[in-house]
Amino acid sequence: MLDREEYIEQAYLFRLFAERIEGGIAAQEALIAIAQEVLATTKLPLAIGYLASELKLVGTLSTAMARLPHYFNAFQTFVMQQAEEEGGRFDMRTALAMLEREASHRTEGATPQSLFFYRFECLARNRLDYVHGLTAVADDGLFNDDWKQWIHTVSRQVGLIDLADLVFIRSPEYWRLERKASGLAGRAAPAPDRVILFGEKEGRIAGANRGKDPLFFFAALKRQLNYPSVPKPTPITPSAESPALLVRRIEGLDMRVKLLEEESRGGIDLSRFDPKKFLQPHGE
Repeated sequence: MLDREEYIEQAYLFRLFAERIEGGIAAQEALIAIAQEVLATTKLPLAIGYLASELKLVGTLSTAMARLPHYFNAFQTFVMQQAEEEGGRFDMRTALAMLEREASHRTEGATPQSLFFYRFECLARNRLDYVHGLTAVADDGLFNDDWKQWIHTVSRQVGLIDLADLVFIRSPEYWRLERKASGLAGRAAPAPDRVILFGEKEGRIAGANRGKDPLFFFAALKRQLNYPSVPKPTPITPSAESPALLVRRIEGLDMRVKLLEEESRGGIDLSRFDPKKFLQPHGE
């Protein structure tokens, strides 16, 4: 767990780094420049210096983050590692936006419940590896031993049991309905046989979304409890694909096709490409 000012500067780092590399600035140059901009009283300038050195030596950021577990948590390292995989479908811009949103949320006072739902939705929306991803989710100082044990249970049961069911049975709402069904409502009842990890509101929302698409569950949590949303940046059209350049590329292809047709009919008349022809005065 870091101080609030560290998370503020981390969010600034991830946002600025994404903007710089989208602007065509080399990653190493961007990091070196950002190190001069972040708050010098934090530990982030030292961490950025190590990131830049590792990027120059190895070519990746995740390896450096893995060597700084006291500063970058396991989930941050996992997300960056997935974004740096060759041939992967997970975009670096999306990864940086996710890390920025999480750091910003932690400055506002994240709870174990909100942090878990945010990270799980990040895995679900981007189709990341649940086993390794949830292991990284659990490895955080915000989660106590009960939380860690439950998250590891979720990693084994996800895909077999709906997340809403796993949340529902860990909420007071489930035990209230159990007592009501057994006729013990309003009277003393035995304590739950498992640790309660979620509140009544999370339990009611989970109960209402059992058997539904998990994305509906996440959307209800955001509406009702103001939990953070997972960023979904829109794809940026590269400048090379602008309409004007596409027209020029099509014209070039059309010219190539015509030259190939001429060659197939007996050869290309190269005299029309002679520059002297265009320099001769009219009438000669």
